[in-house]
Amino acid sequence: MREETKKLRHEAIAIAAYALLEEKGYDGASMLSIAKAAKASNETLYRWYGDKQGLFTALVRDNAALTAQTLDDAVTEGADPRETLRNVAPVFLKMLLSDRAVLLNRAAAAEPTGELGKALSLGGREAVFPRFQALMQRLVSCDAEQAGQLTGTFLGLLVGDLQMRRVIGVQPVLNDAQIAARCDLALQQFAKIIA
Repeated sequence: MREETKKLRHEAIAIAAYALLEEKGYDGASMLSIAKAAKASNETLYRWYGDKQGLFTALVRDNAALTAQTLDDAVTEGADPRETLRNVAPVFLKMLLSDRAVLLNRAAAAEPTGELGKALSLGGREAVFPRFQALMQRLVSCDAEQAGQLTGTFLGLLVGDLQMRRVIGVQPVLNDAQIAARCDLALQQFAKIIA
């Protein structure tokens, strides 16, 4: 299968998975129902993703991909870490507050086995946090432990409780200007911490 065709099929599967997740929750979104909704074979889903947790881990990775790629490119190209942090902050915040991320988090909170929560952690935090940590090491020339603490501090300033407030339905979607203002404030506060 050509790469472009595979990407289109994957997006159709993602759309079906999100729709069923919203309608039926994680337990109700079976691989078979997702395959039928995406007009794909059940065998294709199992071959591509292994199981339902694998599928949802892939969807989480899709959400985090732009953030991860921005961080990877900056490290590879030796870009200025402060500029990289400024560039990646709105990408990351917009992703965390997106409808897809909110839907995944709502479903994970309601899913009693913790399976979806594990997929969220594996495809999201465990994929992105180490990249932020590497950036922090370059930014302040510190060891991994201190870089991890600084990463947690920065992400706390940037995100705070916004994602949880979106998940519980009390925070509307932020527009680009609001995201930019939140990022600027977090960056200013963080600059004082690392000064």
